[in-house]
Amino acid sequence: MLQTGAHIAVTPVADKASTVGDLLLRRVQRGRIKPAMYEKEGGRWRAVTWGQFGERASQVAQGLIALGIEPGERVAILGPTKIAWGSFDMGAQLAGLISFGIYPKQSAEQIRYLLSHSDARVIFVADEEELAGVLEAAQGLETLRHVVPWTLELFEASKGRDPRILSPRHFAGEAADPTVIKERQATIEPDDTAILVYTSGTTGPPKAAMITHRNILSLLRNQADMITFYDDDISFSFLPMAHVAERVLAFYGRINTGLTTAYATSVGTVLGELGEVRPTIFGSVPRIYEKAYAKIHSEVEKTSPGVQKIFAFAASVARQAAPHFLRDEPLPLALKAKWALADRAVFTKVRGAFGGRVRYSVTGAAPIARDILEFFWGVGLPIFEVYGMTEATVITHANRPGAVKLGTVGQLLADLEHQIAEDGEVLIKGPYVFKGYFKNDEATASTVIDGWLHTGDVGKLDAEGFLRITDRKKHLIITAGGKNLAPANIENAIKNQDPLISQVHAHGDARPFVCALLAPSPIETLELGVELGLVDESELETRTAELMRNPAGRSEALNALTAKVVRHEAFVSRAREAVRKGNRDLSQVEKVKRFFILDRDFSQEHGELTPTMKLKRKTVESSYRETFDRIYDEPGFAIEP
Repeated sequence: MLQTGAHIAVTPVADKASTVGDLLLRRVQRGRIKPAMYEKEGGRWRAVTWGQFGERASQVAQGLIALGIEPGERVAILGPTKIAWGSFDMGAQLAGLISFGIYPKQSAEQIRYLLSHSDARVIFVADEEELAGVLEAAQGLETLRHVVPWTLELFEASKGRDPRILSPRHFAGEAADPTVIKERQATIEPDDTAILVYTSGTTGPPKAAMITHRNILSLLRNQADMITFYDDDISFSFLPMAHVAERVLAFYGRINTGLTTAYATSVGTVLGELGEVRPTIFGSVPRIYEKAYAKIHSEVEKTSPGVQKIFAFAASVARQAAPHFLRDEPLPLALKAKWALADRAVFTKVRGAFGGRVRYSVTGAAPIARDILEFFWGVGLPIFEVYGMTEATVITHANRPGAVKLGTVGQLLADLEHQIAEDGEVLIKGPYVFKGYFKNDEATASTVIDGWLHTGDVGKLDAEGFLRITDRKKHLIITAGGKNLAPANIENAIKNQDPLISQVHAHGDARPFVCALLAPSPIETLELGVELGLVDESELETRTAELMRNPAGRSEALNALTAKVVRHEAFVSRAREAVRKGNRDLSQVEKVKRFFILDRDFSQEHGELTPTMKLKRKTVESSYRETFDRIYDEPGFAIEP
């Protein structure tokens, strides 16, 4: 276990902070020697204290001020989730600038759009591949003055390629004069923009949400409304810092509470390092839990009948125990004895996959099946669903200890109002609602009307104020028979039946019935290919390593291997069974009558996924228009359950 602190409740600092930069100054003042972050170097975890981190951020601030970057100008950061990312961000905040993140692995065209739209003056870039994209994107872009490699090695290797490339030494000298920092902070008003967060662009070019200091501090002042953090808690960070959840709720939230975190070496090392860090706080997107759940069940299927019988007993006990854990009440004696047996045989191994000490896990951004939540709650791994959006500064609703209802995203957080519009859309009002979209008054005016944020999500409120999200307003399927269907319900019912299935896209707008595209999960599909003799072990190892380095990437070599497997009867049979099982949980009008298996998974390379792995439904509908027509017009083209 990494060193953190004592088991006492933390003391947040947001209540007295006036800006995001001031938040850091107050955290440093309160706990200078406490470990703030850990990173692995040479096989060992190295601690950085809050005092050291504050000093590093102040050096960055001094470097930016010395360059003549004026308060309110924009600074971009492109790189992995590391301590360095946070130091560049907080250096910009101390200097009174507006910072924003760019997701890794973007094309030069995408990077150019963000740099041009934001009028960024400086960009900090992590590695050689990303730098090449930035330099291509920056050609002729006069608004960008400086390109800063994260390391001296990268600077030395690239300094002759563009006169704007600046040594990172410029940001590693003397810390900024506290008086100058104080003066810059004093000029910032609560409703000034602190950060830009570019939306993932599922319906067009990304829009830049302006999140103010008031937005962020208002949220953080109510952080304790969700959970009590302790001084010896530790979290594990690996999600992209360009995303509003990791940036505001996680990173700024840790500055507020003083919570220690460990940064994963890479996305590919997460599973192994979970056992080293053993976090008590863990947050992730639903897909992580879905994949873990599916992997557990697929591994059990390979075991002997005796082991399968033990697991079936344990799974049954977990589902019986879950309602008691959800209500935070003790188990009845008979169930308690069964749970103890199941715990020794199965549950400790499941919890061990996440480090073995997680007491609070949070998920959001997409729906997750109730069966999966019940299972993890029952094994002693509580997962709290939350809801929010970039334009509402991350989070507006949350399930929390003592107030959990599966299938909902929880109750409204403090200082907010909500209502359901006549068409079912969820509306939010309060200090978390963003300032608007940078350089896009038209989009702002259609999103915030009379102070109410129109979320675009369709939902329902129960008598206790728990919110249930059914789907995106623009995603609803209206069949030829006039039935309104939520595709997310259909997709999740099928996707969670088999780990071979990565994504499901339900289609049926103005059609006589619902059909679906099934996209294969790359690793699981290649593993099946090895079993069938279609894929070599060496090919599986190579492509697995490739996916570990870039989980969102789908190379042509990977796609070619996947295509060899998906047409085999063994894959088709499992896909058919997944659709059949999913259909059992759906109403008659929702049932998928025909489906088509794609040769590859959806990908960023083909413009079908956002950097946060959300499906771009309009792109899929457009790209596969002919496929959908053939599914309806040529019965033999598609597969029937």
